[in-house]
Amino acid sequence: MLYGLGVAAFALAILISVSLHELGHMITAKRFGMKVTRYFVGFGPTIFSFTRGETEYGLKAIPLGGFCKIVGMTPQDDDVAPADEPRAMWRFPVWKRTIVMSAGSITHFILAIITLWLVFVVVGVPDGSKIDQVPVKVGAMQQSVCNYSYDPETKAPRACDPAKDPKSPSEQIGLQVGDVIVALNGTPVPNSPALRDQLKTLAGQKVTVTYKRGSETLTGDATIPSVMRVKAGVVKPADQIGDGDLEQGGMLGISIDYYSELPLVRSGPIEGIGNTFSMIGTMVERTFESLKLIPQKVPKLLSAIAGEKRDPETPVSVVGASRIGGELFQVGDWTNMLTLFATLNLFFGIFNLFPLLPMDGGHIAIAWFERVRSWVAAKRGRPDPGRVDYVKLAPITVGVIGILGVFVLLTITADIVNPITLR
Repeated sequence: MLYGLGVAAFALAILISVSLHELGHMITAKRFGMKVTRYFVGFGPTIFSFTRGETEYGLKAIPLGGFCKIVGMTPQDDDVAPADEPRAMWRFPVWKRTIVMSAGSITHFILAIITLWLVFVVVGVPDGSKIDQVPVKVGAMQQSVCNYSYDPETKAPRACDPAKDPKSPSEQIGLQVGDVIVALNGTPVPNSPALRDQLKTLAGQKVTVTYKRGSETLTGDATIPSVMRVKAGVVKPADQIGDGDLEQGGMLGISIDYYSELPLVRSGPIEGIGNTFSMIGTMVERTFESLKLIPQKVPKLLSAIAGEKRDPETPVSVVGASRIGGELFQVGDWTNMLTLFATLNLFFGIFNLFPLLPMDGGHIAIAWFERVRSWVAAKRGRPDPGRVDYVKLAPITVGVIGILGVFVLLTITADIVNPITLR
């Protein structure tokens, strides 16, 4: 019940954010005197609509976004009435068109900033200073474990290969997300430093792992592989970790869920602003890193659709994000749920500014290209070359739409048949 409610609530929040994106376009266009004839939430058949002034507002049946119709976005638009020609968007100064076209992304950025500020000031974030004091709770499992090495292609630690590397103890035992490691060979494991120290001495041995799953105490036997791992306390970029930063030791093949067990701390309103923009900077950096790796993730998406284990680092669609949001809602993890919402808005905002049609950034790039080209022509005493012919760019636009469509279809399919889950 809570999961379904969470999925619906998160999906609705995304729909609202996309609708606000279009609202940003509409408000700025109207402010500059452009004519906006339609503003709709959704696509497909109209459920209802009404007209206020010169704009029709309404709701459509397919809740996958929204749109706003600004008269004369390009000189090739053939549906501009003669009386509306002076108000056609393409006739306005380039700086005004830039503001209108970027208003959608700016709206997403504002939503991300407000959401993160609420996380820091109202909801709270886990207290990282107590990270070594919480129980060892399983956050995710690896199929196999391997020696640390840097992968220059992904610019991250090399992923272990289940076909070649030793099977992880977590896989041998059948650990699940949420299990809490209690002891190794009867020796208590109160926190992650204790786990690390014990695994260093147990490498290469068969070990009895005691863990809790809900109210049950269970045990399982596993052989602990001995691997070269990063030493405790080493905090460096992956490509800067050398032999001196590594040590021989055992690994369970788990990611520890520190944060669900940590107490939450809140910032003051002013301090929250600084924390928010620091987090935004980190998110922007990670967003561009993720975008560069998308081509490498497509084969993994295809493998997931074919039935192989889903790589948690593969991209997700709105469907997948809503499912994750539903799981976070179910367990009451408001910090991560709101952070996920902020991350999506930041991604939407950045992606829409890419200088490719049909994205808003494509329209902005063309507007400034026209402006620079006209300026250069004037400086050289030549006639103004005029406006870019969007019709000639149609094949490129269709190509971009096709690639995006296939990618969206792949992610949605993977999120339905083999979703990423937190369990």
